[in-house]
Amino acid sequence: MPWKESVVAFACVAVAAGCSQSAETDDRAAAAQIKQATPATLVNAPVYLCPMDKDIRSHAPGSCPRCGMKLVTSVPDPVEYHLEMAVTPTPAPNTPVQVRFEVFDPWKDNPVTKFNLVHEKLFHAFAVSRDLEFFTHGHPTWDGGAFEWDVAFPKPGMYRILADFYPEASAPQLLTKTVFVAGDEPPVRPLARDYDAKQGENVSVQVSTQPEHPVAGMPARVRITVSPDEGLQKYLGVWAHMLAASDDLIDLMHNHPSIADGSSEMQFNMLFPRARVYRLWVQLQRHGVVNTVHFDIPVAADAAPPVASNRSADVRVSHHAG
Repeated sequence: MPWKESVVAFACVAVAAGCSQSAETDDRAAAAQIKQATPATLVNAPVYLCPMDKDIRSHAPGSCPRCGMKLVTSVPDPVEYHLEMAVTPTPAPNTPVQVRFEVFDPWKDNPVTKFNLVHEKLFHAFAVSRDLEFFTHGHPTWDGGAFEWDVAFPKPGMYRILADFYPEASAPQLLTKTVFVAGDEPPVRPLARDYDAKQGENVSVQVSTQPEHPVAGMPARVRITVSPDEGLQKYLGVWAHMLAASDDLIDLMHNHPSIADGSSEMQFNMLFPRARVYRLWVQLQRHGVVNTVHFDIPVAADAAPPVASNRSADVRVSHHAG
């Protein structure tokens, strides 16, 4: 026990009232020292956090270093909004259609007309075919009552539409809809491991994972290496975007690098929920050109290497699994 505390303890035995007064004096002095040592701007400053990556916090306003979202002082509890989608004309292969999205609040089903920017856009739409051969990422435009998106689906079959938007004074939304294109759908081939280097429009991209064989429900690191790295630019506010889809289209995950600085290497922190094969589309920009490449990552139920599996239905979505 330090000598000062020993003296105070001895005084307590001798004179109880005096000890109480002495202890209170010491507490006030200690509190004054702490207050003096801590800048008042930090003591009284609000805490800013990212509405998507809530582990990112700051005492000053700014943008999330991971996803680029504007930091806010509070994030409402997540509630799912209602999304209505209409496609005109009836979808046919390689025929342009207009997809119209209307958003309604979950309390009174009133139309929502005010939205925050999500990665520099008010609305992001991803379309993925059931066989995972078709992928597109577009930005529907606001007409005052709904978002409209012109797109063409290349072949018959089922497509999942993933809508990413952020209603004002609420939480970011990631919702799905389904489109069927008339005709005989081609057979779906099982996916297998594909870590081969991919050539984009003006970059080559390599992938590795740690552990080598990711396990469902366990953290995994997905690292990409870009060559050449000269001229890399942020795309929609971040160094790269990733959409991961399970081979049965049940799990959809939108993620961004947890480690990236514009150099050749980037790291995504992932948590694959199930033992499936996942296709990962990576989008990045170099010299104004957006590159899209994909890899197929088998995820095991345990430490044994996984095998390719068949497909099924329905969808589960999440933001930033890492």
